[in-house]
Amino acid sequence: MAGLAMGLALAVAPAQAKAQEQQLQTIRIGTVNSIATVNNYTAIEKGWFKQYGINVEIENLDTSANVVALLATNRLQMIEGGISAAYFNALEQKMPITIASDRISTPLNHKLLVRKDLEGKVTRIADLKGKMVASNGTAAVTTYELARLLEADGGTIKDIDIKILAFPLQGAAFKNKAIDATLIIQPWGTSLVEENSAFLLADPDNHVKVRPLTIAVTMINTDWAKQHQKLISDFFIAYMRSVRDYCVALHGGDNRKEMVDRVTRTGPLKDVAFIEKYPWPARNMNGEVNMASLLDMQDFFYEQGFIKAKFAEQQLVTRQYTDNAMKVLGPVPQVNPASKIEGCR
Repeated sequence: MAGLAMGLALAVAPAQAKAQEQQLQTIRIGTVNSIATVNNYTAIEKGWFKQYGINVEIENLDTSANVVALLATNRLQMIEGGISAAYFNALEQKMPITIASDRISTPLNHKLLVRKDLEGKVTRIADLKGKMVASNGTAAVTTYELARLLEADGGTIKDIDIKILAFPLQGAAFKNKAIDATLIIQPWGTSLVEENSAFLLADPDNHVKVRPLTIAVTMINTDWAKQHQKLISDFFIAYMRSVRDYCVALHGGDNRKEMVDRVTRTGPLKDVAFIEKYPWPARNMNGEVNMASLLDMQDFFYEQGFIKAKFAEQQLVTRQYTDNAMKVLGPVPQVNPASKIEGCR
């Protein structure tokens, strides 16, 4: 009888585990895979999402600028990526989307790179006039950054020709001389310089005046959110917990090695030494979007004719989910006081 009871227990355990898995509610997130994507994987691997009955499925995107429709039609419930004209146009078309949290903010560690064979010929930002410059999306946040960089040296966005090209393809484009320059994110920025495909011309962190510059966010489907208020509130509790973990690691905390290992397993870069060497993108530990930055982007897209309408702050962002998460989680942890890294505090 004891053997039979043991056999029944062993048979029931997997069944119970399967039943628990089936009870999980799935949230599909589209993300431009970078080191910042590790926040999702941290909450997944540590069981923080599962603790709230949430199963997160991640779909990698080339750019968030062209996939707003996937969010608006609930193919994806969230999108993580750069702020683009597509977001403001979606609001103008009354699509059910909004920004719910910051994802990347100053310091960005984006790099304005120029093809290596142009070194000595292109010595300042103004020298890019007439050149072919890559951007990862039409009227994307990189377009805004390029504009502000050019303005810092007396130019305008109309001085350059923009070629839409996903970040992973830009290395080959440099080698083929299909582009002259690019504004690119990490890890590709450092990688292209180290392999002598390009040289660093400028850093947006040193030229864009509105700071901190919030360039990437988490957007949600508002129709879906209304029907799943507890689910999305719980999601952000687990998610903001992982953001805190990330920021502690960024500043050299005790969890640094664990985070680096996770980045190599889940991100686009597999070289541990490289990840340790180059700066990680920062973010706001409370999930707050800098409204001055967002409104400046809106002004730029409007002035360039990329969007037809402008919106008030309360129409652009909701803070209810991150505010609730902060109440549940309490004060943000202190990061390494010896760290000289800006941001993520």
